Amino acid sequence: MQAEPLCADGALLTPVVAGCWRLAEWSWNSSQTLRWIEQAVELGITSFDHADLYGNYEVEALFGQALAAAPGLRKRLQIVTKCGIKLHTAARPAHRLKSYDSSAAHIELSVDNSLAALRTDHIDLLLLHRPDWLMHAHEVAQAFERLRRAGKVLHFGVSNFSPAQFELLDALTPLNTNQIELHPLKREHVLDGVLDQAQRLGRRPMIWSPLAGGRLIGGDDSENARRVRWVMGEIAARLGVAPATVAYAWALRHPSRPVVITGSRRIEALQQAIAAAVFVLEREDWYALWQAATGHDVA
Repeated sequence: MQAEPLCADGALLTPVVAGCWRLAEWSWNSSQTLRWIEQAVELGITSFDHADLYGNYEVEALFGQALAAAPGLRKRLQIVTKCGIKLHTAARPAHRLKSYDSSAAHIELSVDNSLAALRTDHIDLLLLHRPDWLMHAHEVAQAFERLRRAGKVLHFGVSNFSPAQFELLDALTPLNTNQIELHPLKREHVLDGVLDQAQRLGRRPMIWSPLAGGRLIGGDDSENARRVRWVMGEIAARLGVAPATVAYAWALRHPSRPVVITGSRRIEALQQAIAAAVFVLEREDWYALWQAATGHDVA
């Protein structure tokens, strides 16, 4: 598996990205975390997805501690992180309530904090985590340019933005990607223009929660989830792959050429995601999962 650009002159990411959201929940020591990173790299996954607030603002530091034990490893990795959500927590006592903040001061402070926690001198790709309804696009663009000139961040993007929000900021500073949720139970971005925009502009989206937080492989007893799991199982049996591989392949099938983010500590789960990157799901199988989720044929 080889890292490829998200867009022209964009950040390089592998088609499967290892998500670090739950790393603090795994209760690993630094050696265990380092081994997980090394195993991912051995499989060909060299891109890792973070956010400053993951694990109550602890995950980046846990990852950085592991990297510190293998100084030569960082140059082989692509590190993505996000900022812009402020949580009211003991780890950030100055935050009075949960809110969104895309001010230049918050972005630049967040980057400095992430660099220190990750023990690195640069972030490969920085994303604004959520739309801030008070976002001053010119201020954000200027902050991004200062970070770029300082060598602290190489590339920029957004997460969970609408097409209009993406266009507003992209007109002032080049964005690499929009990280969005996509799976058969979360299909609106196929319809609302987000993926159309990604395809038109040649900005490959990043897909978070392609397994619907695990609901596609169990734990959701709703009628549509049961239908999707049944169809996934039928397709998986026919193709000789795991059902999770079919779910990843469903997201990867879109012509905007997404990359998918896993969220598992299990190496087997990483392998199941990688397996989806080596074949293209047939068009009728893709629509079969769509129709299983909706409960009816397409109009």
